[in-house]
Amino acid sequence: MGLTIVLGLWAAAVTVGVHAGAWLTGETLQALGSVAPRSLWPAAGWLAAVLVAGPAMLLAWLSPVPFARTAGRQWAFTALLGGLLGTVRLVPDTYHEIYLTLLACLAAVAALVHRAVRGRAERADRWLLWLSLAAGLVGLLPWLWVGALGGLVETVAALLAAVAVAWLAARPVTALTALGASPRSAWGGTALGGLTAGVGLLTLVAGVGEPAVQLFAMVAIPPLAFPLAALARRGRPAVPALLAPALFGPLALVDPDETTLLLGLRDVAFWALVGAVAGLILALLTGVSLVPATGRVRWLPRFAALTAAVVAAAGVLVATALGQPGLHGEHLFVIMKEQTDLSGLRDVPDRTTRIRQTYERLVGTAERSQGPLRAALRAKHLDYTPFYLVNGVEVHAGPLVRQWLEGRSDVDRVLLNPQLRPLPVTPAPAHEGPSAAPATPPWNVTLIKADQVWSEYTTGRGIVVGSSDSGVDGTHPALRASFRGSDDSWLDPIDHSTVPFDPNGHGTHTLATAVGAGVGVAPGAQWVACANLPRNLGSMSAYLSCLQFMLAPYPAGADPLHAGVPQRAPHVLTNSWGCPTLEGCDARSLQQAVDAFSAAGIFFVAAAGNTGPDCATVTDPPANYPSTFTVGAVTRSSQVASFSSRGPTPAGLPKPDLMAPGAAIVSALPGGGYGALSGTSMATPHVAGVVALMWAANPALIGHIEQTRALLLHTTQPVDAASSSCGQADTAGAGLVDALAAVRAATTS
Repeated sequence: MGLTIVLGLWAAAVTVGVHAGAWLTGETLQALGSVAPRSLWPAAGWLAAVLVAGPAMLLAWLSPVPFARTAGRQWAFTALLGGLLGTVRLVPDTYHEIYLTLLACLAAVAALVHRAVRGRAERADRWLLWLSLAAGLVGLLPWLWVGALGGLVETVAALLAAVAVAWLAARPVTALTALGASPRSAWGGTALGGLTAGVGLLTLVAGVGEPAVQLFAMVAIPPLAFPLAALARRGRPAVPALLAPALFGPLALVDPDETTLLLGLRDVAFWALVGAVAGLILALLTGVSLVPATGRVRWLPRFAALTAAVVAAAGVLVATALGQPGLHGEHLFVIMKEQTDLSGLRDVPDRTTRIRQTYERLVGTAERSQGPLRAALRAKHLDYTPFYLVNGVEVHAGPLVRQWLEGRSDVDRVLLNPQLRPLPVTPAPAHEGPSAAPATPPWNVTLIKADQVWSEYTTGRGIVVGSSDSGVDGTHPALRASFRGSDDSWLDPIDHSTVPFDPNGHGTHTLATAVGAGVGVAPGAQWVACANLPRNLGSMSAYLSCLQFMLAPYPAGADPLHAGVPQRAPHVLTNSWGCPTLEGCDARSLQQAVDAFSAAGIFFVAAAGNTGPDCATVTDPPANYPSTFTVGAVTRSSQVASFSSRGPTPAGLPKPDLMAPGAAIVSALPGGGYGALSGTSMATPHVAGVVALMWAANPALIGHIEQTRALLLHTTQPVDAASSSCGQADTAGAGLVDALAAVRAATTS
């Protein structure tokens, strides 16, 4: 018995340790801007399976005690099943429907093979079937509160996967819970059977769900062994009926794309952990209540069925009153084969005319080329949103429609367009309490000599800077007076706030570095803004909605293809974001959009990324495009920041183009306060502010993108790139922006 206890503890510790370690590794790599190889997850699953199954099989072969032999044999089996199911994790998180479908198929095939080898299992007693279902529905309740369903196909696939895995688990779990039937004490037998079956469930469930969904399942599902053990003392419970609802919870109601800690500590990962812990507590309470409730009494089937119906009704109430009802599946972004010809626009001398002609040409291409696709979507009763800056259509549909779209001759490719599922409670905005503004001017402003420009030339008056980010706190003292105003200077296409608002703080901080009073490079410039990063996760449609607003602003609720006013476009755009594959983008996704801004005479600045110090880490759009003016970060001592991404790009372009202060930058935060943040996000608005100063000092330069780029690149300060090792395609070829030298050159060019 002692060896069995040691083996159970070993199995639990190894399973939890290996899978938690793999998840932490993946999170660390993602925080560093890298992506864990998909092979990490099945490798971790098989490592845990082997480390558990090996000792378990030795116990089964060598122990003279029947109890130990049964426990060892079943634990080895469940561990190997966990490893087998974990191989499906080779499918990326973004293809969740495919993952769930393959999981369901693999579990069903394994169950059929096991049944063919071991024979048909005995049927559950009817009254215990209903009580088993009731206990399983209790395990589903927390997920109905904290989670939200994806699309229809995803939900059906999750249900099939939950049923298949529960069916597969039935025989070994039944054998393990039966080990608790021998002790005379009902409480002791339930505890013994629950513990042995719980270890088996833990090792099996470790292979179910994408990272980190399987971690939450590992918390919530194994305790259900205690209600099973309590029911097993009175007959044959229905293991699939109990496990399937509880498994459906994390598989269907938690989006693995959103479990990353990069979204914050109060996002999906937090709420999923709350649901898992609540599931654990409810499972234990259910087990405790079933011991005296069953006792020596056999329930009438109708009373047991009524119990299940009551719990099911409670589930409906929780889902509708406390949860996030409805389907919240991913969308698709269809990129059309025909893209707008932008040639000749740079030769138009008048900037306002250039922007108008760029807008009209883009819209004209979209209206003409998208016509047949839009008609076909309407015929299929599919909702869609057309875009013009990249000629494409967002389609509110899933993987089945994707196959049809990819087969059309007018479609170039179809990308995923992730949609955030709602949370039980919206995260509170990141606020800093009222505090005094930092010393004026701050070190980062003096390092690039912007303060000298103010006294000798200009503060940026007459120039408008546009920010696409998490939003802006329009009431902040550093930004309140410089908002351009009117109904076409703020857009929130996601949460539809009517006044500038920032639930994150990132956008307020970056914009204030560009134009904020007391902390900004060009405090005399005005600003307009758009929110494209809800909860710090974007998508093609979110980014393009804001970029279209920047090219041709329009009032909220108006049609961007027909209500845009190009002459109201800002002069300079600061973009402290990137669109990785997790958000649906590929390397070419936004190039047409950035090229359009260049053609229109709008200066487009973007962050290089925070995936340094390795070479070739400027990879995500829009930083990797030739038309983007890409910015890396330096420290207070003008040394390249370790986190700043290095070139070359995948296409071999030397990036970043320029460096700016990006380490411990003090700027505005929502609520009227100030705080220090680091990243190339913080460096980017410095350069946008310098362009604003250049164009304010010499309005004849406005709209001349290539000339402005050349002036910036030829007036730089030296950068300490001693730690760089990537050659001229690294930051060694990019100097530190010098606002004074750039403005002097602009006024004499």
